[in-house]
Formats: sequence, C-alpha cells, structure tokens
Amino acid sequence: MSNLNEEPGTRAEFHRQHQAQALAEAQRLLGQRGAMGSGWLSWVAAQLYQLGPPPYVAMVRRELQRLNEA
Repeated sequence: MSNLNEEPGTRAEFHRQHQAQALAEAQRLLGQRGAMGSGWLSWVAAQLYQLGPPPYVAMVRRELQRLNEA
C-alpha cells in the first residue's frame, strides 16, 4: 500500500496511483450498509472523516456515490 500522505506530482498521477484503493474502500463502506441499518450514513461520514488526505477522501466519496447509484 502506498503512503497517501506523499506529495503527488500531479493530480492525475495521484488519481492513477490511488484509484483502485479508493474503489476498494468505497466497496468496503457500501458493503456495511445492510449490517449498519439506519446508522450507516453516520458511520460512513465518520469513516470518511478519518481518511486522508482530502483528495483521496473525495475519490472515495465519488466512488461510493457511483456504486450507490449503479
């Protein structure tokens, strides 16, 4: 696993480096929806708050939204 706190060369490079990890994290979060019930959304918000850096959190959020709409 690469260090998310490294300074990326470019935004596109950061995206390429962390896309698979962001997708896996979004799938993990979405996979807990059934078990968490009505508390899932608050739980996801807390999980996202603990992630970093902000560009990675945004990637996870976008993937979560995309998977949720699929």
